[in-house]
Amino acid sequence: MAATTRKLAACLLNVSEANKNIVESIAESATIVSQDNGTCSSTVLNIFNDKDYNRSVITIAVPLHHLADSVYNACRSAFDHINLTNHRGRHPRLGAVDLVPIHPLSDDGSLEECGVVAKEIANRVAVGVPGTSFFLFGASDHQNRGLVQRRKDVGWYGGKFGINYDTLKHDIGENPTSRYGLTGIGGSPYVMNFNVTIDSKDLKIGRDIASQIRATAPCGLPGVQSMAFEHEGRIEIACNVESIWNVLLNKYLYTEAATLKDLVERLSGERGVKLFGSAVVGFSPQEALQLTRIALETGQNQFWKTRTIKMM
Repeated sequence: MAATTRKLAACLLNVSEANKNIVESIAESATIVSQDNGTCSSTVLNIFNDKDYNRSVITIAVPLHHLADSVYNACRSAFDHINLTNHRGRHPRLGAVDLVPIHPLSDDGSLEECGVVAKEIANRVAVGVPGTSFFLFGASDHQNRGLVQRRKDVGWYGGKFGINYDTLKHDIGENPTSRYGLTGIGGSPYVMNFNVTIDSKDLKIGRDIASQIRATAPCGLPGVQSMAFEHEGRIEIACNVESIWNVLLNKYLYTEAATLKDLVERLSGERGVKLFGSAVVGFSPQEALQLTRIALETGQNQFWKTRTIKMM
């Protein structure tokens, strides 16, 4: 069956590790190749490492019916390799595998299907890796609560070295431990990650800008969720850009990275601060879909190896 006729989905797997060898091993675990005919059934499009955050994002793309196996294998490998007890990094986190978002890529896939598969993965990992625990969000949550709300509920924003895991609430698995932590998992519209660095060390300025560009702000941008962190001697404004369903056009739309960058540049300029740089973590929704089809149709299950791994 041609890749263009299959429902395609993606998982932007966030793991609390930046060691190149470990992360590549996790990525390779996600790839599926048929032993019978060598058919490529899943691919890793990209790996994004951040040493200062001690965090990586692995972009896994796969037909929906192979999604559970691919992501389960990657999660199991990550839990084998990463001991959260030893983790140090500037980025908030609660889990060795911190986030498992499942996104529909092709128009024939639905959020509901992705939500069901995400919940299936959580249950499988909880059995396969005793001691792991999960909180649900989006289409996997019975109240359809978004990631930001669920992260607030479980205390993710305070996640750092030395926190007490005994008090964390979870939906699936055993009580959270310092070894594996607590993992967020759920089905949601595609999210593009876009980070903008300003040439300043003033975290207050970064937080002020982040608060103004969010979708919830009066002049914020659609689908944008943002935080500000100290990063490599400057301030980085990290943005999740969620695709928004447009009823009139009958399709998902999203805020372009260039639009977001221009707004951050204007707001920082008003505060006497210049832009230092920016980076897209992975791809836009259209790019992800196009590259997934290319990778699967040409049998490139490790597509990321033909691309440069982006380092911040």
